[in-house]
Amino acid sequence: MSDLIRIEKDDHVAVITIDNPPANTWTRESLDALAAAIDDLNEDASIQALIVTGQGGKFFSAGADLKTFADGDVARASQMAQAFGRAFAALTNFRGVSIAAINGYAMGGGLECALACDLRIAEEHAQMALPEASVGLLPCAGGTQNLPWLVGEGWAKRLILCGERIDAAKAEKIGLVEEVVATGESMSRAHELALGASKQSPSSISRCKQLIMSARESRSQADGWRMERELFIELFSTEDQKEGVQAFLEKRPAEWKGR
Repeated sequence: MSDLIRIEKDDHVAVITIDNPPANTWTRESLDALAAAIDDLNEDASIQALIVTGQGGKFFSAGADLKTFADGDVARASQMAQAFGRAFAALTNFRGVSIAAINGYAMGGGLECALACDLRIAEEHAQMALPEASVGLLPCAGGTQNLPWLVGEGWAKRLILCGERIDAAKAEKIGLVEEVVATGESMSRAHELALGASKQSPSSISRCKQLIMSARESRSQADGWRMERELFIELFSTEDQKEGVQAFLEKRPAEWKGR
């Protein structure tokens, strides 16, 4: 595991900290480490929620270090693009609930990391942007795909095509983040949400995420309803379904197995 990514586990919640000061930029090493870390967390049945944040109080992540692309090496650019894709696809597909605690600047690949999470909590001083086109590049880690889904085509074009930078209040207003909190409070709020998620059935959470994400695909509403019914019935083959109902009837907390 890379020193650029720190992982802590507390009961059912894991915290991944991007630790590459001063701006918590992404490297090939840290992206590969993120993908590997999430693979490991997916195998740990005790972990039901994941929080991603940045080291320090100024940067969540400033994205990729532009020095990586200064020499125009196509092979290196391809490797970085693939590494970004693998890492953030892994984050998107984490089987539990993922929450970005945006504790400062989230720029380029930093914002794309937050977009790959299920939820985003931003501190009031945070700033967000996708400025790649200003240096002759484009967002290649989900920015052009995830941002319009959250904020609509118009605002996505303002951020990506016009290079507009927005603060936390504006991000909340347009739906880019779900909540804004005071400086220094993003981790505690994210942890509250993570604890709430950990009380849910892991088997249910994974299937609900699958259904919600599938709504982005080109399918009929009837097909979506069919999927809901199929996965609902599928839950009856899990231990969690039996435990959840029994715990409710016995008026006790459920003891989830994740299977």
